[in-house]
Amino acid sequence: MFVSKNLNINTKNHLTIGGCDTVALAEKYGTPLYVMDEDLIRENCRLYRDSIDRFYNGNGLVLYANKAFCSLAMCRIINEESLGMDVVSGGELYTALKAGFPAEKIYFHGNNKTPDELEMALKHRVGRIVVDHFSELELLNQLASKTGQVADILFRIKPGIDAHTHSYVMTGQIDSKFGVALETGEAFEIIRKAHEMEHVRVVGVHCHIGSQIFDLKPFEQAANVMMQFIAEVKEKLGFTIEELNLGGGYGIQYTPGDHPIAYDKYMEAVSRVVKESAEKHSVALPKILMEPGRSIAAPAGITLYTIGAVKEIPNVRKYVSVDGGMCDNPRYILYESEYDFQLANKAGDPKTEVVTIAGRCCESGDLLGKDISLQKAQSGDLLAVLATGAYNYSMASHYNRIPNPAVVMIKNGTDRLVVRRESYDDLIKNDLI
Repeated sequence: MFVSKNLNINTKNHLTIGGCDTVALAEKYGTPLYVMDEDLIRENCRLYRDSIDRFYNGNGLVLYANKAFCSLAMCRIINEESLGMDVVSGGELYTALKAGFPAEKIYFHGNNKTPDELEMALKHRVGRIVVDHFSELELLNQLASKTGQVADILFRIKPGIDAHTHSYVMTGQIDSKFGVALETGEAFEIIRKAHEMEHVRVVGVHCHIGSQIFDLKPFEQAANVMMQFIAEVKEKLGFTIEELNLGGGYGIQYTPGDHPIAYDKYMEAVSRVVKESAEKHSVALPKILMEPGRSIAAPAGITLYTIGAVKEIPNVRKYVSVDGGMCDNPRYILYESEYDFQLANKAGDPKTEVVTIAGRCCESGDLLGKDISLQKAQSGDLLAVLATGAYNYSMASHYNRIPNPAVVMIKNGTDRLVVRRESYDDLIKNDLI
């Protein structure tokens, strides 16, 4: 019935998550409210980790993509599940370090890292820095020389793969702000140049072809292309690429119409390609890294809202307004992302209406869903938006000076607050008169 298996309906006709009544959670913590199921997060982590053990003899590491959902509590969970971490900013790195996450298991990405961020990464000796372009390579070499370090690096490569997803989240094609291209010879040249530098060591190559992908073929193609490139580097430059990071982008079920692939199938597919290619080109098997983020966090989370105004425009549209919107979930206004909606206090009732969910921000485009099926809604009802554990809290803004919601984590049927709701004082704490 629901897009996530951790959701159910109790005897009060209320939606539950991880065994907790969502109506009770809203009464306790207020709305809007992000709710995350820690048990499902951990289960998803283990599915990916176990897939490397099963299909690649454990010669790999799962890197949680911290941009999906980043908090001290989440970093602690990822560490306890023996995953590594992909960070893309000084703020994400700072959060991970404050949570006690081991720096040697952190991979620092980003298409335009600042000098301060690179210095921070060097200071804390993060495991790998994923270099995006020539000027960053030169800057990193200079910064590392000042401290006498040799930075272990990967290069982000554009493999030229069509990922069959929304154009805004395609990242592997030549026309992308990320990385260096294979087709132009740029990728080979940057590795050649780095190999001659004293304060960087080329450890691996990285690619990421896009997000919310429901097809194995693009991942297999990317693995094959990257292995051919590894073979070219070995033949022409005489050294072995030790790590192959194949990125993430694994699709999840946002609506009943989405049909994601079982998480372990990704590793099964690319492992076969990598092994065949390594044998064909006579190169050593690289350590494989993968970067799931959305698929770990999104299914584990929901957002709860209180319904306010219900406006029906005869023969046009029925608007159901909630106490949040694009300020806590900008994905609809960015990508027209679809979700499954439920009235949490009427979860077992049939969906008899077609409505548009309107946010509270002063923008006509501030919607969470258009022409969606819903139970009959009234002011005061509790609306649940499912599969919002990724790219909701992390993309939230202060537009219209609306404070960010709280985050609650559920473990073994018990709820706990992991991010406090912002106050109006929080909004002005950095203001000066």
